[in-house]
Amino acid sequence: MLELNDIHTYYGHSHILHGLSMTVNPGEVVCLLGRNGAGKTTTLKSIMGLAPIRKGSIRFKGEDISKRKVFKIARLGIGYVPEDRRVFPNLDVVANLEMGVKGSREGEWTIERIFEVFPKLAQLKHSKGMNLSGGEQQMLTIARTLMGNPELILLDEPSEGLAPVIVQELGRFIGAVKNDVTILLVEQNVNFAMRLFSRGYIIEKGRIRYEGSAEDIRANEDIRTKYMAV
Repeated sequence: MLELNDIHTYYGHSHILHGLSMTVNPGEVVCLLGRNGAGKTTTLKSIMGLAPIRKGSIRFKGEDISKRKVFKIARLGIGYVPEDRRVFPNLDVVANLEMGVKGSREGEWTIERIFEVFPKLAQLKHSKGMNLSGGEQQMLTIARTLMGNPELILLDEPSEGLAPVIVQELGRFIGAVKNDVTILLVEQNVNFAMRLFSRGYIIEKGRIRYEGSAEDIRANEDIRTKYMAV
């Protein structure tokens, strides 16, 4: 579904991604793991066109999207959940969800189905975004992205800054939707990510250092210590 080949991305003169290559197959949950500053978020921004690449190619379902504008990439069926959530503070939950609808894309994700999968949001449907907790805002952001009926979701550090009990709840919700949509998950919380992904990449200083299944990464303490330990 998604193929990154020899990606090089810069911020000004700073070279962030150095020949990064990875793939995501339909139906997978793939995780990109690494320390802060390793290039995880830049990888997602490169896919979405928010950080245009200087070299390499990005293909979505076989189509080169490397030079596409952000809104055109989104319309192809890629949803992006940024780390900073970006809920509309003065809109209630229902209105926030409606902002995620893409008129050209039809699918199974409606407000009614969102409330079945995210019952907490159903309870809060008349609450404004500014009054939600961090965990509730994260659920709302994921749900709003699903309202666009994407085929692929890019999730950037969904557990960041959340209490452990909220992280567990968030993991259950992500687990509930992973059979319906392909997910590329960026995470620093290895224990949280391990419960969700089938295959993972470890990134350090803009380069992929290791690829393996969740079981491989869980079993390889040397790799975890070398590339992910703080």
